[in-house]
Amino acid sequence: MPSALRLVLIALLISLPMAACTPREESPAARVRVDGAVAAVVNGDPVYLADIELEAASQGLIEPGEAFGIGHPAYQTVLDQLIDQRLMAQEALAKGLNREGTAPRRLEAARERVLGNILVESLVAAHVTDEKIRQMYSQQVGLQQIDDEVRISMILVETEEEAEEVRQRVTTGEEFNVVAFEVSLDTATRLEGGALGYVQPNLMGEPFASAIGDTSVGDVSEPFESDTGWHLIKVEDRRTPPPKTLEEMRPEIVTFLTYAEISQILKTLRAEAVIEPGNGVPTLSPDDLPATSRPDDTL
Repeated sequence: MPSALRLVLIALLISLPMAACTPREESPAARVRVDGAVAAVVNGDPVYLADIELEAASQGLIEPGEAFGIGHPAYQTVLDQLIDQRLMAQEALAKGLNREGTAPRRLEAARERVLGNILVESLVAAHVTDEKIRQMYSQQVGLQQIDDEVRISMILVETEEEAEEVRQRVTTGEEFNVVAFEVSLDTATRLEGGALGYVQPNLMGEPFASAIGDTSVGDVSEPFESDTGWHLIKVEDRRTPPPKTLEEMRPEIVTFLTYAEISQILKTLRAEAVIEPGNGVPTLSPDDLPATSRPDDTL
């Protein structure tokens, strides 16, 4: 299996909730209760609000980490699904189905997927940081803006506090060029109301390229710092389509960085592991495979 596809499958397969993977046969009094709000109690077995949030996120109803409660239109539906799931799991345990046939191995495989998911979450928390996301965004913006031409105006001040005050003024009605003439320390542009004309952001370097890329036409950037002081940029016009903003590109960057971390940890773990071939695994010829699984020799 190609490594990229294997990573995608890992990401998909390790999304099962822990509650569906681990059999619990002990009495209610012996159960360890996790701290947190309880949404429902099913035959003495709690369903936690955190479980509902995880399920809603796995269904794409909310973003991971987003609050999810009674006011959400899908809350009751997801809660009912988890109650039904808990009832079916309890019935399976009552019938002893968790000990029959391949059930123990299937439960262990599901447990492994959840543990893998927890490892991925740990890797993301430790390594997929805002700093790395911004670094990759800067690289991507640079590539996207190679031939971009943008007409901008700029205000330069000494401190972040001054920059915040100036941004407040120009975003609440004052003209950017008037404020630039009044306060900007950039002597080359102040008399022109801060106008720099058309520039190529990629040639300006950082932090200008990212600030320009993350600002829509007609908007004023957030304050940012360079070697000469604190800047505000107003994007007046673009001659080419703008690159995606940081927030638009963030999900793609997070996915890429996550897969990169998974790939690296798997490479390390495989290098350190002792993996031996099993025995008794049948070897199949092409004729034994379904038609959709046979190698395609055509070009």
